[in-house]
Amino acid sequence: MIKEYFYKEIDCAVVGAGHAGVEAALACARLGLSVALFTINLDAVANMPCNPAIGGTGKGHLVFEIDALGGEMGYAADKATIQSRTLNLGKGPAVHSKRVQADRRLYSGIIKETIENTKNLELVQAEICDIKVENGKIAAVVTSLGAVWKCRAAILCCGTYLRGEVIIGEKTIKSGPDGMLPANSLSAALEREGITLRRFKTGTPPRIHRDSIDFSSLEEQTGEKDITPYSALTDREELNRISQLPCHIVYTNEKTHEIIRQNLDRSPIYSGKIHGTGPRYCPSIEDKVVRFSDKPRHQLFVEPMGRHTKEMYLQGFSSSMPEEVQMQMLHSLKGFENARVMRTAYAIEYDCIDPTQLYHTLEFKKISGLYGAGQFNGTSGYEEAAAQGIVAGINAAAKLKGQEELTLGRDTSYIGMLIDDLVTKGTNEPYRVMTSRSEYRLMLRQDNADRRLTPYGRRVGLINDERWKAFKEKQERIECEIKRLEKTNIGPTAEVEAVLDECKSTPLESGCKLADLLRRPEITYEALAPIDKERPALSKSEAFTVEVECKYAGYIKRQAAQVEKFNKMEKKLLPRDINYSEIKGLRLEARQKLDKIKPENIGQASRISGVSPADISVLLIYLGGRK
Repeated sequence: MIKEYFYKEIDCAVVGAGHAGVEAALACARLGLSVALFTINLDAVANMPCNPAIGGTGKGHLVFEIDALGGEMGYAADKATIQSRTLNLGKGPAVHSKRVQADRRLYSGIIKETIENTKNLELVQAEICDIKVENGKIAAVVTSLGAVWKCRAAILCCGTYLRGEVIIGEKTIKSGPDGMLPANSLSAALEREGITLRRFKTGTPPRIHRDSIDFSSLEEQTGEKDITPYSALTDREELNRISQLPCHIVYTNEKTHEIIRQNLDRSPIYSGKIHGTGPRYCPSIEDKVVRFSDKPRHQLFVEPMGRHTKEMYLQGFSSSMPEEVQMQMLHSLKGFENARVMRTAYAIEYDCIDPTQLYHTLEFKKISGLYGAGQFNGTSGYEEAAAQGIVAGINAAAKLKGQEELTLGRDTSYIGMLIDDLVTKGTNEPYRVMTSRSEYRLMLRQDNADRRLTPYGRRVGLINDERWKAFKEKQERIECEIKRLEKTNIGPTAEVEAVLDECKSTPLESGCKLADLLRRPEITYEALAPIDKERPALSKSEAFTVEVECKYAGYIKRQAAQVEKFNKMEKKLLPRDINYSEIKGLRLEARQKLDKIKPENIGQASRISGVSPADISVLLIYLGGRK
């Protein structure tokens, strides 16, 4: 047994330097706390063991929101971009989602350098194997070498390392992601303190040597011509000067599917070797073939891992099949007949928590000052992790400084929706953010993330004076332009009719407001430029927001009314000391669920599975009597 010794006293310990830990540590340090960020390996800081892509449907929204709060992910992703695309452009603006392919090593290096140059922040290579709790409060974390770091707050961002096991066919290896060491001791310490753990699974595809792929057989996928930065700090012109690398598309075929079907008995998923629950929305290729047996092929994306590496990522080809079966599957793909594998695909099982043990601040209900963030909380994805990390870091700092904690509602952000889903409903599988999960997605767009969340970032102290000034000036330009469009009349002149004809829009019979013209689906803000001589100079992103706000004004107004109704329920607070078993009229299931979750307000209580509208009525009557 290793002898423990006092090493140092700090304000906050952050365990794990993945995307959650990085945002948590930077937020705490920037808010004036002394912070130690622990990682099993310094080369794993902000690592992307799966695809080095930032963003995607729903996930892109999170990156814009993280940046609006004062986080780091968007700025680093802009610097490391090797290809940028905006998904869902054929649909409404609510679901437009930016996604970049990032240079994996460059991204990690940028983040590591930022951490090393941040005041109040220490980066330490060490495995945390224990925590110390005194009088219901976190008191210290302990390394595997016996060093005791006393702290007043700790944020657990353990990713997929806790009792990690990599599975490839019949082979099981105790390991973290990417061949890193697992964290085998901390789980037992958490269980000792009454924290409930569960077992989840994720996986990753093989990495292929670029020179062994016949790209002439593949479809090329290029990046977008005008890149919108994730971060308000990024120079748009400079970003658009980068040389983008192409990605490619390939498809599975009947031969691929037959190889998989013939070897299902060797698949850990179907042989019973894998016990953890995997992500529903990112299944392995063998799972796809079984679940969608009617599909003759599945689309795969061939994506570069960086500018200075030959590694190519085969998105959609995640597998835990034995290595020799993986090779047969791979060589059945067109253009991959001679493919050489640099990293074999694998599945990984790991411990995580039931997130209903947390408050909306991401603090544990049972242990004051202890927070959880990232895949440790049952989510999947770098963006979900980073979003939780910045919220946990902000709240740890606020608690220690005696300031108001940050609780984001579902109406404010996808971050708020993500956290509310986790702590209210829990999750039985790795949770992924999707735009379809939000009730207010027309109001929670990428383009207005700064308007929604920068005031929060300013309030907590992560947005400096210069950035705040630029933000206010931008919002003023947008608001003034919308007002101008609503007031400016336009008549049925020849010039106007020419523009309408060009847009294939019906002619004007009488005068109207410019905003009314813009509300026509076929007319864009840019198309009106020839007949709108008084318009101010706006950036492309500002013009886009103006257009969306005008076009969808009626829908946005209707959704705002829903938000107002929603907020009335959120303002009816439920004291944390309520004994639900004593409230007459509540059904047994509702009592059990309410006692477990301990909702913070009536709105949250109404979203708990098993709590009916009748139970909510009982709670409202109880609150009235209590007042």
